[in-house]
Amino acid sequence: MGENEWLNGYLEAILDVGAGRRAIESSKKKSSLRKRFDEKIQIHEEKEEKLFSPTKYFVEEVINSFDEADLHRTWIKVVATRNSRERNNRLENICWRIWHLARKKKQIARDDAQKLVRRRLEREKAAEDLSELSEGEKDKSESHQTDFVTDISRINSDNQIWSDDKSRQLYIVLISLHGLVRGENMELGRDSDTGGQVKYVVELARALANMKGIHRVDLLTRQITSPEVDSSYGEPIEMLSCPSDGFGSCGAYIIRIPCGPCDKYIPKESLWPYVPEFIDGALGHIVNMARALGEQVNAGKSSWPYVIHGHYADAGEVAARLSGVLNVPMVLTGHSLGRKKLEQLLKQGRLSREDINTTYKIVRRIEAEELGLDYAEMVVTSTRQETEEQWGLYDGFDIQLERKLRIRRRRGVTCLGRFMPRMVVIPPGMDFSSVTTQDSSDGDGDLRSLIGTDRTQKRLIPSIWSEIMRFFTNPHKPMILVLSRPDPKKNVTTLIKAFGECQPLRELANLTLILGNRGDIEEMSDSSSVVLMTVLKLIDKYDLYGQVAYPKHHKQPEVPEIYRLAAKTKGVFINPALVEPFGLTLIEAAAYGLPIVATKHGGPVDMLKALNNGVLVDPYDQKATSDALLKLVADKNLWHECRKNGLKNIQHFLWPEHCRNYLSYVEQCKNYHPNNHLSVMPIPEEPLSESLRGVEDLSLKFSIDIDVKVGELDAPNKQELPEILIQKATSNGKSTNIYCPGRRQWLYVVSVDCYSRNGSITKALPLVIKNVMQAAGSKSGQIGFVLLTGLSLIEIKEALKSCPVKLEDFDALVCNSGSEMYYPWRDLIIDEDYEAHIEYRWPGENVKSIVMRLAKIEDGVENDFMQLINQCSSRCYSYSIKLGAKSRNIDDLRQRLRMRGLRCNLVYTHAASRLNVIPLFASRDQALRYLSVRWGIELSKIIVFVGERGDTDFESLLAGLHKTVILRDSVEYGSEMLVHSEDTYKKNDMASQDCTNIVRAKGFEAHEISKVLGSVRIM
Repeated sequence: MGENEWLNGYLEAILDVGAGRRAIESSKKKSSLRKRFDEKIQIHEEKEEKLFSPTKYFVEEVINSFDEADLHRTWIKVVATRNSRERNNRLENICWRIWHLARKKKQIARDDAQKLVRRRLEREKAAEDLSELSEGEKDKSESHQTDFVTDISRINSDNQIWSDDKSRQLYIVLISLHGLVRGENMELGRDSDTGGQVKYVVELARALANMKGIHRVDLLTRQITSPEVDSSYGEPIEMLSCPSDGFGSCGAYIIRIPCGPCDKYIPKESLWPYVPEFIDGALGHIVNMARALGEQVNAGKSSWPYVIHGHYADAGEVAARLSGVLNVPMVLTGHSLGRKKLEQLLKQGRLSREDINTTYKIVRRIEAEELGLDYAEMVVTSTRQETEEQWGLYDGFDIQLERKLRIRRRRGVTCLGRFMPRMVVIPPGMDFSSVTTQDSSDGDGDLRSLIGTDRTQKRLIPSIWSEIMRFFTNPHKPMILVLSRPDPKKNVTTLIKAFGECQPLRELANLTLILGNRGDIEEMSDSSSVVLMTVLKLIDKYDLYGQVAYPKHHKQPEVPEIYRLAAKTKGVFINPALVEPFGLTLIEAAAYGLPIVATKHGGPVDMLKALNNGVLVDPYDQKATSDALLKLVADKNLWHECRKNGLKNIQHFLWPEHCRNYLSYVEQCKNYHPNNHLSVMPIPEEPLSESLRGVEDLSLKFSIDIDVKVGELDAPNKQELPEILIQKATSNGKSTNIYCPGRRQWLYVVSVDCYSRNGSITKALPLVIKNVMQAAGSKSGQIGFVLLTGLSLIEIKEALKSCPVKLEDFDALVCNSGSEMYYPWRDLIIDEDYEAHIEYRWPGENVKSIVMRLAKIEDGVENDFMQLINQCSSRCYSYSIKLGAKSRNIDDLRQRLRMRGLRCNLVYTHAASRLNVIPLFASRDQALRYLSVRWGIELSKIIVFVGERGDTDFESLLAGLHKTVILRDSVEYGSEMLVHSEDTYKKNDMASQDCTNIVRAKGFEAHEISKVLGSVRIM
């Protein structure tokens, strides 16, 4: 099928433009295309003309006036057989393929239309639910009508909120997970993962580190030690900028975090199962760095990040989880968005939704982007188009609702539990350090000053110039430059056709194609090899030899020289992409004095308004493209005017300007974010169990900040000591703010969801708890125990009544799916810090009644879904579901809440007979990370015991740096059937099946657990 890929592309193009559709519609009026074919033969036979050509019929009748010589030649090869019947059969087959592709596209269009209708209806229902919000707003804002139509404006540099206060000493964390990231000699264009985003984040880190008041910037990425790539990508730390003595900055660094198989370079689509590992590794680095920076600049108090900024969907998920654990503001930049890509792929009609999901993991990516919207205080976009047309496709963002909520916050009016992230347009900056004064001047741009007409060099020229000019018959002609990856969406083939079919343009200019670096084209990825092969065929088709350069290799430091060469020839830069979110190369080209031609779809629209140095064109219109290029190349006055405007207006895209706007917006967002940060337990010089070894390990049952007098330790009866310690811990009826059982070396976490079919607790739960503690054996004094469950505290007490294990044997009880945390060794006192920690964005009472209505299926019975008053708390609303009743899955219900601006976590528990609605920042996996930070226990020293199935948050407990032990036969019924929709991502996208941190026990008996723990060297 691979050799027929060209055919699918042509047929798709035919159908899109309409000529093919007319042909198909006319064929429906008759019996078939074959009937028309037979009739045509009969007419020709009657007229005794020459033999009818199926090839000519196909080109003239089916394509209907399209001049496609390449298609004609290829089709001649296909039908070059001896037997006319075989030719006829082939024609019938190709016509059938046209019909089949048309039917397939119509089916996809119909399915998408139905989904859009359902989504629009849900949006309308969401708007009705927000009527109370609108009325509340109207009361306060009748005299401020213009606020609702004002565009999301950019902060003016003349009126900055950010102040360059060098005493602030702030710490900023940037995250860019995929691709090959390094500070020097970036391999941009090596693959689809190593492009403009890599350059952007590296330069952003350097620029932020140069701002006064910023002490340190860390850019977190994945560590890669694969032999496929350079060894520099395996270095744990790389300095991007040296500390400046001017204002005491600590500089910028690339920090490489191991996740997944480090000996393999993994494409971004395959990284999803390893994201939890990266989250845990990044958390460990940030905690250690916060402690170290605190010692340096904050009088010993941890210096938490000022902001955590995720770039792209994968890093957005990482930033969201870290923000939730550390209670630090999060910022998101999408770069490119999954919903937009899905929309484009479906329109092409080549792949079904299922195939797209399998290839690109698109649904997993979209959910990560939606999660980023849930957590982000601010989303940075490059253009208004990205905000309105791309982010507007997401459930978690509505531009009108965002503006209303922002106005209400400014005026002190309640938002009724709703939240929308702030969208801000901040164009990317650029590093102009490689731009010289000569580049910015109107000096001699004639290449003849450097190279004679006989190619003799009057002065030494860069090697990349020689590499490009060797392709040209006349290197002195103006050079049309394109610089991009060999990606179909970059639309380079249309540019070559426009150039090849415009004779005046060919006479006036040369064309240079810098399409990444390539070796053997056949060994490249399918999409890249198809583009490059098409480029070579088009060059041959139009006989462009001597007029087009397409060098195989270039180095990143040589890119400025490529721009200089184009400027010396008074050339033009073009970005012909079908859709361009921003287009950083357009800014670079303007900085070197090149006029630009750019696509009118996406970010270049706003960019050219600011630069005023070129022309926008429809990327699908070859003539418009060639006309724009010809205009700029032929009219030297226009060329000089565009050059002058670009050089003058490029200041809008300087990195200092970008950073001031960025930090100003972050400062605004922090005004709404809570200031209570996570407290880290100080690490004692020696374990408390050593200092009180003879007191039956009592040191592990009280807070390390308790000051116990020696006289009290000499009490005659050691049984009274726990009471003394508890009295100290709860003196004056007030609990201390530090909750820690003492120094632990390991943490055993029981998270087995043992329920019967009707949702009642089975006898397996107390048995699993007893056996896990028994497996700890003599080392139980070094091991802490935590129960992590969807049960309420009342249910836990009831379940453990018949169990030999006492509540006091646990260091912590995490109840109601991670929304409550209790400490049995302190009279079951609730962790008030944790309560405050997860409260942010919790809609509370505003979500209680809405959930009951949204969770019901349309034809459901009224009492199928009831609130459990006795199981509810201030941070958890529980609802019972009648056995056999239908209810919406988690994805569907979360979508409906997001559309209403309500941010919650949803968990089906008790074998799908109960729904827990809890705060966004609360979950069982996040509770583990919280305890890890608070108690100073590495996540790699935490063992989580789960069953083979469980609650709907079961998948989130599997992956990460912690060890997961799956206990066979411990769980009878789970709730996993209500997690995802049919067309969503699979379990393998959450946790890798070959992960070495996941082990399986043959049962849940003590000896089986001990055996597994021994096999992984835990016991």
